[in-house]
Amino acid sequence: MKLKFPVVIIDEDFRSENISGSGIRDLAEAIENEGMEALGMTSYGDLTSFAQQAARASCFILSIDDEEFSEPDFDGFVDVIENLRNFVKAVRKRNEDIPIFLYGETKTSRNIPNDILRELHGFIHMNEDTPEFVARHIIREAKVYLDSLAPPFFKSLIHYASEGSYSWHCPGHSGGVAFLKSPVGQIFHQFFGENMLRADVCNAVEELGQLLDHTGPVAASERNAARIFGVDHLYFVTNGTSTSNKIVWHSTVAPGDIVIVDRNCHKSVLHSIMMMGAIPVFLMPTRNNFGIIGPIPKEEFEWSNIQKKIDSNPFIKDKKALPRVLTITQSTYDGVVYNVEMIKSMLDGRVDSLHFDEAWLPHATFSDFYKNMHAVGRDRARPKKSLVFATQSTHKLLAGLSQASQILVQESDERKLDPTCFNESYLMHTSTSPQYAIIASCDVAAAMMEPPGGTALVEESIAEALDFRRAMKKVDDEYGEDWWFKVWGPNTIVEDGIGTQDDWILHADDSWHNFGKLADGFNMLDPIKATIVTPGIDIDGNFGVEGIPASIVTKYLAEHGIIVEKTGLYSFFIMFTIGITKGRWNTLVTELQQFKDHYDKNMPLWRCLPEFSAKYPKYERVGLKDIANTIHAFYREHDVAKMTTEMYLSDMIPAMPPSEAFAKMAHRDIERVSIDHLENRVTAMLVTPYPPGIPLLIPGERFNKRIVDYLKFARDFNEKFPGFETDIHGLVKDEIDGKKAYFVDCVRDL
Repeated sequence: MKLKFPVVIIDEDFRSENISGSGIRDLAEAIENEGMEALGMTSYGDLTSFAQQAARASCFILSIDDEEFSEPDFDGFVDVIENLRNFVKAVRKRNEDIPIFLYGETKTSRNIPNDILRELHGFIHMNEDTPEFVARHIIREAKVYLDSLAPPFFKSLIHYASEGSYSWHCPGHSGGVAFLKSPVGQIFHQFFGENMLRADVCNAVEELGQLLDHTGPVAASERNAARIFGVDHLYFVTNGTSTSNKIVWHSTVAPGDIVIVDRNCHKSVLHSIMMMGAIPVFLMPTRNNFGIIGPIPKEEFEWSNIQKKIDSNPFIKDKKALPRVLTITQSTYDGVVYNVEMIKSMLDGRVDSLHFDEAWLPHATFSDFYKNMHAVGRDRARPKKSLVFATQSTHKLLAGLSQASQILVQESDERKLDPTCFNESYLMHTSTSPQYAIIASCDVAAAMMEPPGGTALVEESIAEALDFRRAMKKVDDEYGEDWWFKVWGPNTIVEDGIGTQDDWILHADDSWHNFGKLADGFNMLDPIKATIVTPGIDIDGNFGVEGIPASIVTKYLAEHGIIVEKTGLYSFFIMFTIGITKGRWNTLVTELQQFKDHYDKNMPLWRCLPEFSAKYPKYERVGLKDIANTIHAFYREHDVAKMTTEMYLSDMIPAMPPSEAFAKMAHRDIERVSIDHLENRVTAMLVTPYPPGIPLLIPGERFNKRIVDYLKFARDFNEKFPGFETDIHGLVKDEIDGKKAYFVDCVRDL
C-alpha cells in the first residue's frame, strides 16, 4: 500500500531562478525520483495552520539563507530565529517524532540555538553531497518515521490486506469479489473501496490475533491503548458502549444483587438491571427548566442516604449486603461531569465496583483541563478496595468508527481484575464475527491520542468551542435588544485561549444553571458540549409572549445541511469533537443568522422549509414566525417546561423488580392499556420521551398522574402538529375510529 505522505520543503527561493532555488529544486527532484512526493512551499504562512501539515507529511526540510545570518545584529536575525523556533514548537506540540531537517548554504549548528537544535534530525548543506545521496538519507528517516505510525493491529491488518491472500473463509463476499458479480454490488464496491472490503475478514486469520481471546496483534493494541490511557487493562468493544456497559455489569452483578444507579442513565444500564435481575437503588439528578439534566447532588452519594434508600426498598432482603456496582453517567448529555476523586473517597469499599459511563468523555484523559473530572488515567491514586471501570465511546468524541467502544479498568490496592473471569462476560456480549474495521478504528483512535498529539487535539477542540461561544456572544451584543440565540454556560468566559477548569466549575446557586446548592468543586461543565437555547423561555420556566421551539430551528438547519446531535423543547445540542473545524461552526453561525432573517420576515415554509412543507402540505403557506409562535403558545398553555421537569423529578414507585416485570412481557402476561387509564398501572417496558431521550419509567414502576398528564399532552400535541411529533419509546400507537390512540404494555393487574 503506497502511502501519500510528502516531504514538505519550505524555502522562499523554491521557485526563484537563482543558485539557491536551483539547489533546492534539484533535491526535490531527487526525492521524487526515489519514489516519494516532494511538496515545495515558499513561506511558513500561518504557523498554526501550517504546522497541522505534520499530520500528512513524512518530514520537513526548512531552509535557512546565508544572508539572513550575515550579522548577529542584522535587523531580521531575531525574526528569522523566532519564526524557525515558533514553527518547530508548533510542529512538536502535535508530533514529537516527525523528522525536521535544516537546509542551508554554509551555516552550522553554531548559528542555531539549542532549543531548536535538539528538535532536529540533521543539517543539509548545499553542494556538499549529491542531491541523490541527500534524498536517500532524508527518505530513510521519513520511512522510519512512517513505519512507526500504525499501531499493532492496524499495521497487521494493512499487511494482511496488502499481501493478496486468497480468502476461503467468511465473510462470503471474499474480499469484495462477490460484489463485482452484481450491478448493485458494483456500486457497493465502488462506494466503500478495495481496502475496506479486503480488510473485512473473520477470526480464522491467525496473524491478526483474536478479539475474543485477546491474543496476537489485538492484544498488543489493547495493551498499547491501556498505556496511552494510563490504565491497568483496556478492552476494545465493537458493539458500542451499550455492550461495554453490559459486559462490565455481567462481570460483577448476579440476580438479587443491590446496584446503585444514576437515574439519568443510558438505557443499556437499565437493560443490564433487567437482564441480570438486580435490585436498583437510584440516585436522583437535578434538572432545570430548559430541560437540561443536571448533576446528582453530592449529598446523594453520602452513605447514610444510600443506606436509607436500601432500607426502604421492599425488594432488598439483606439490607447490609455489599452493593455490587455504582454506575454514574459521566458526563451527562449536556456536558456536566463529576469530580471522580470525591466520589471514590466517599464510596471506596462501600461498593464492590465503581463504574463510570464515560461514553461522552474519552477525551478528558488527555488534558489537565479535566483533572480529576474523569474516571481513570495517569497518576491517579488507586482506590483502596473498589475496582474502577470506565466505558467509553471512542466513536462519539474521538476518531473511532460507529460502535467503536472500550472498557478501561483501574485496579485497587487490595484487588486485581481477574482477566479470565472478566472475559467470560466479554464473550457473552461480543459477536464471534467482529467487524475488523471497527477494531482497527479503536486501535487508531487510541494511537491518535498519544501525547502530545492527543493533548493538542483536545485543547484545540476546547479552543474552537470557546471561539464559537465568543462569536455567538458577539452577535448577541451587536443585536442589542433584538433577539438572538444563547449558548448555555457560565455568563463570562476568558477573552482568549482556553482558560482553566475553574472557569467551568458549577457553583452553588449560579443563576445560569439553576441546579440549586451544589457542593464546591463537585461538578463542571465540559465546554466542548454546547447547548444552544432558543428564545421563548427563561431558566425559571417562565414563557415569553413569543418563542421559537427548538424543533423548528433544527428542521431548518437540517434542510440547510446542518445536523445537530439532540433537540429539546427550547434548546439543541452540538459537540465540538476533535473533527470540528472553524468552517463548520462558522457555517452554523451564518445559518442561524439566515434563520433569524427568515423568521423576522415570517417567510412562508414553502420557501424556507421546502422539503418539510412538501411532506406536510398543510404548512405550505404558514409563515416561519407564525408556526413557531403557534407551537410556543401550545407549550405555554400546557406549561410544558415545568410539566416535564416535575415529571422527571416525581416519585417513581416500584411495584416489582424490573426483571420480574420484563419477564411478564416475555411471557405475554401483559395488557395493552390506553394512556387515559394508565395511572397506578405497572409498566412492563421502558418509557422514554424524546427529547430528552432519558428513560422515564422502567419495568416494574407505576405510572403517576404527572407522567400520565404528559403522555396526554404528547398525544394532543402530535395530533395538532404533525411533523413536529414528540416521540416516546414505549408507547404503542394504533388508530381507532380514524384517530391515533396511544397505549402502553402493562403488567396485568396484581
